[in-house]
Amino acid sequence: MKRMSKKPEPERHLPTRMQALVFLFKSSLLKIRRALIDLRNPISSQKIGQTLVDAPVAGDARSDLWTHASMEEFPLTAGKVQNLRVACAALHGLEFPANAVFSFWKQMGRVTRRKGYVSGRELREGCLVATTGGGLCQLSNLLYSAALDAGFEIVERHPHSRLIPGSQAEQDRDATVFWNYVDLRFRAPYAYRLEATLTADQLSVRFRAARKEAASGPALGPSDAESESNPTRSNVSGDCHTCGEISCFRHPSTVSDDQPATGHTGFLLDEYWPEFQEWCENHNQPNDRWFLPLDGERWKKPNYAWSVPDRASVRYATLQTLRHSLRSRRLPAQGAVRQRALLLREENLAAHYAAGLDPKARHLIVSQNLLPHLWKNGHLAGRTFDVLMTRWPIVELQRLLDTAAHHDPLSSTLTDFRAEPEHVRAETEALSAAARVVTPHRAIAGHFGAKAILLEWVLPMPEESLPERHPNQLYFPASPLGRKGIFELAEALRGFDGELLVLGRAREEGADPLASVSHRPGLPSQLLSCAAVVLPAWVEHQPRLALRALANGVPVVASSGCGLPDHPQLFEIERPAAGALQKALSEVLTQSRSLVS
Repeated sequence: MKRMSKKPEPERHLPTRMQALVFLFKSSLLKIRRALIDLRNPISSQKIGQTLVDAPVAGDARSDLWTHASMEEFPLTAGKVQNLRVACAALHGLEFPANAVFSFWKQMGRVTRRKGYVSGRELREGCLVATTGGGLCQLSNLLYSAALDAGFEIVERHPHSRLIPGSQAEQDRDATVFWNYVDLRFRAPYAYRLEATLTADQLSVRFRAARKEAASGPALGPSDAESESNPTRSNVSGDCHTCGEISCFRHPSTVSDDQPATGHTGFLLDEYWPEFQEWCENHNQPNDRWFLPLDGERWKKPNYAWSVPDRASVRYATLQTLRHSLRSRRLPAQGAVRQRALLLREENLAAHYAAGLDPKARHLIVSQNLLPHLWKNGHLAGRTFDVLMTRWPIVELQRLLDTAAHHDPLSSTLTDFRAEPEHVRAETEALSAAARVVTPHRAIAGHFGAKAILLEWVLPMPEESLPERHPNQLYFPASPLGRKGIFELAEALRGFDGELLVLGRAREEGADPLASVSHRPGLPSQLLSCAAVVLPAWVEHQPRLALRALANGVPVVASSGCGLPDHPQLFEIERPAAGALQKALSEVLTQSRSLVS
């Protein structure tokens, strides 16, 4: 029996600079030709809408993002994912009227670094090369595949000349694109909505349509006929980092500084919390990158006093932060004007951080207030991320304030500000996609269940010497506002023969809930000389003064919404209510008076 010899591998011809110049010349002529054709038959670009956001799904497709993520190939794969982030942000939510032609390049525009595109993998002349905007064919592949499933008429489609293992091309459902002469175009006989999104590991394309009339079926263009006459397309695998052809002029050693990598974590932080400092330090790895408002130690700003580990690099937003600090001094202490200014500051800070994010940052740790802005602009797409929870989710926060407003209709502050629905939606979606939420607040952690990581509150060091306690004096460590439970506390203190010390200066307009209660302004130094600290808040995110009281053995009466830790001196009520407050205060004051006597 004759032994069969192994078929020799075909000789591989390396591209030359001259071939690249010829390719550039030909493509320029084809772009001019395309521009002339489009002048005669213009295609309109469409805008983002909300009309069909709840319409049934007409067609969808998805594929993995990180199928080629070896150490050597990771830089260009990460670049591809970054390019898909930018592209999906441009396409997601577009709505098309019936019979309107979708053109990939009409909607996308030219791919440039100014728009956020970076070097990614592009299939060119049989090679996976590094080019700005590389990797967009993964998106065009899914658009074509989903359009086929939806029964759209395919106006123009071009298959790839080579097969990438694992891609849509293996199923002949691929569509290559190249600015601005190789396009993907289709249309539908009904209005539809395009949705293009990235999860941590997948790219997804979906079409929604309110009605689905019978379509004529996919139309075969010239490029499809070409594909049928050349049914066999050879495989290609590995990009310029791994092809082994180091003599090629496109090899990374001659065109880029990309080094093998497996990604890093970006810490996008705002206000300093000691609980988060320790957790972030424990999760920092060499080459991770920290983004901070400013150097808190240098600028004597304790609220930004983050300590960056030696193995991490850091980027500051110093000028932005100082400008906001100056402007905030002219803002009112509370209310809608202040809240809107804070939202604008957070949006600008998030944009500054996002501009410095490296595509190779596969995981992010994000302060909660920056989350909606990063989500809306697509910067979290294609990444895993954890959230440092500094407050209730907006949906829950507004529900709590509405409940409080129902109980305390005289309050002027409980309904003075609500976030825009789009902002609320963005935070809700982002929290749903987050890998973990991290917080020391027991109530917030309980809200998220198994998804939450509950940290220990960092208690301050006990004072070396404590002042004498006043058995008939209570300390309220906040401004007398509805959200801090002042109406319930005022009702509970009717007939109280002692005195209430009030720390904060903001007040309810048109109503004085403490009119019938003996009270006066308090000082921080008086906290430890009172019989108890009382904080029956509907909303309290950082109960620092209550923690200081507990650390020094001063009893604390607080609602569960304050999120305080278990402690022998904590008297917790389920929610702000005068009856429960009276009972807890009676127990605390009786105990305090017995200790004094």
